[in-house]
Amino acid sequence: MNRSASIKDVATHASVAVGTVSNVLNYPDRVSQRTKERVLKAIDELGFVRNDAARQLRAGHSRTVGLIVLDVGNPFFTSVVRAAEDAAALNGSAVLLGDSGHDAAREANYIDLFQEQRVQGLLISPVGDVTERLDLLRERGVPTVLVDRLADESKFSSVAVDDDAGGYLAARHLLDTGRRRLAFVGGPTSIRQVADRLQGAQRAVKEEPDATLEVLNSDGQSVLAGRSVGNMLVERGREDLPDGIFCANDLLALGVMQSLTMTHTFRIPEDVALIGYDDIDFAVSAVVPLSSIRQPTEALGRTAIELLTEEVESQNPTHRSVVFTPELVVRQSTAAAGASTES
Repeated sequence: MNRSASIKDVATHASVAVGTVSNVLNYPDRVSQRTKERVLKAIDELGFVRNDAARQLRAGHSRTVGLIVLDVGNPFFTSVVRAAEDAAALNGSAVLLGDSGHDAAREANYIDLFQEQRVQGLLISPVGDVTERLDLLRERGVPTVLVDRLADESKFSSVAVDDDAGGYLAARHLLDTGRRRLAFVGGPTSIRQVADRLQGAQRAVKEEPDATLEVLNSDGQSVLAGRSVGNMLVERGREDLPDGIFCANDLLALGVMQSLTMTHTFRIPEDVALIGYDDIDFAVSAVVPLSSIRQPTEALGRTAIELLTEEVESQNPTHRSVVFTPELVVRQSTAAAGASTES
């Protein structure tokens, strides 16, 4: 198999110095038009392809951005990633994706891997407290922006949604439709987003003296985890069923919905109202269109890249925290009689 042409081969073929070829590739204004044409002709004839990766690694950085998310299987994160990729492409960069799967050890491996790849910066939706590791990363010249997680502005820039406000919106909506025996489905609460959404729901329930909120811990954030909680509720029976359920994300809500409706015993929303979080595409196409708390995923991904670009280009960056406000989307799963819903 023929080897790829090298920059030295191009120089020999064009009868110029290696440095001249380098100038044509990187500083064409330094080279006469005649010499430049001769070098470009040699490049074309030899099929030379510059090794950008090697050049960038020698320079100590690349045109890549590392992005670590909690669960790439969750459509919420898929949308954030897509928006970040689009924004990075406009800057001439590419995104390297890592899925931690809510696993701190796996997250740490990705952080180390991206550092080895000399990424120009890291975007991360952390599993837990990774401040110490990210501090070390920054000392080594890799700025970091937290995604879907608020940060101390003296430490890092961050972009997130006010999950406490989102949890309040969800529970307040259930209360406003007349529900009083509420349940929150989510877990583990070591995940900051889950804890904040629960806190917001608790705040809303405290406003109604006759309302209660039961916390039903799930094994994860998936449809299957939701079905497991739903099956447990089915076994408890109608008399012990909450009349309003708030799930920490839409996947959990869809799983709960499957369990409750497959038995044809419980009706949504007549017997129990159900609301999720994230407003993923599947929410509107569920068996019963799902009410949800919408997060601006495109804005999250785009802003994350903007904040990281500020960090990369500034010698002494001012860390910023951008917080978006979530939006209540009402559909059939929580509709009260005569209420308008979004289809």
